[in-house]
Amino acid sequence: MSVPTKVVGDRLILSPREALLAGGPAEELESGIQELYKAGYRHLVIDLRGVSEMDGAGIRALVRGLTTSQRLDGSFKLVAPSPAVLAVLRMAQLEAVFPVFARVEPALGRRGPWRNAGILIAAVVPVVALVIVGVRLLPAGFGEDLQWLQGGGREPAAGAAPWWQPFVEVAKLLLAAAIGVVVTAVHRRYRVDRPQTQSMEQAQVLLCVSGALMMIIINGSIARAFGIAGAASIIRFRTPVEDPKDITILFLLMGLGMSAGVGELGVAGLGTLFLCVFLAVLHRIGARRPRAMMVEVEAESRDFPTAHVQSVFARNRVIFEPREVSQGKAMSVRYYTLLDQDQSLESLSEQLVDGGRAHVKSVSWELPRKTE
Repeated sequence: MSVPTKVVGDRLILSPREALLAGGPAEELESGIQELYKAGYRHLVIDLRGVSEMDGAGIRALVRGLTTSQRLDGSFKLVAPSPAVLAVLRMAQLEAVFPVFARVEPALGRRGPWRNAGILIAAVVPVVALVIVGVRLLPAGFGEDLQWLQGGGREPAAGAAPWWQPFVEVAKLLLAAAIGVVVTAVHRRYRVDRPQTQSMEQAQVLLCVSGALMMIIINGSIARAFGIAGAASIIRFRTPVEDPKDITILFLLMGLGMSAGVGELGVAGLGTLFLCVFLAVLHRIGARRPRAMMVEVEAESRDFPTAHVQSVFARNRVIFEPREVSQGKAMSVRYYTLLDQDQSLESLSEQLVDGGRAHVKSVSWELPRKTE
């Protein structure tokens, strides 16, 4: 391979020095990258400072390198692409797909095993403070009678309530909102396969607040409890919730909000901490295997839009491998693909066809045979 290379730890830097165009340089880089993967390298850094321009063949080389790294659980990073190269990546809608760095040194950095610790620490600090306040500073029954605020444990006059009690209840609602925000943030961090909508995230926070508000209103009254239950029975939620885990988290947030509403700060704090940590644990042990599919893409002519097809796969994090090429009046290619279980085949087909602008005539999916 004539492209200059440099080994830094377990990283390999490739520095092409000419335009990545069809007819030689682009194909050489593509084959060289695949040879390096076969030789055992898993983490490649492509230094593009010497590349003045790039065409579809260059895109194909980079996309294939990226998808191969994903299949091998490696990394594939680009360094300092020129404005012309960035324009080509932007035109192919791949600018946000590749990790791009301005300098080589940051691209060589490795993320340690504690890369997810930041968000957990952000969740733990306020929750630990909440637990300390609830367990060490507040006596039992804080949410029931507020005797510690009334001085000396004396019972207030019948029907009388201290002037500061509404502010205490508002503090409970703020606490429930904080719990909802923390849990939603942790849930978002470990739900990268299919992000939630903004309305769903807001609903999780509001449900936690509603749980606290209901417990404040009930305040030990059975009549109020039945009244709220009757009112809730006439509400119909028509927004579909596709992931069963989302439904479970909604119930858990409701419970945490109720804990805040009755003044059980220790339970609310420890429950929030447990839920955040357990979401991280479930993400680590609950990884699902990708779905294998065969897809046949037929072009409108003998000129097959390879760069477009591969860019669609790259944007959707689909690992692919060409298997068969058929040449007739029109050209068709069969790909073996690995995609997420929740990936929509209809959406992928629409992106491949692109309303006829990509010159793709048809897209058909099928399960691979055992021999494939």
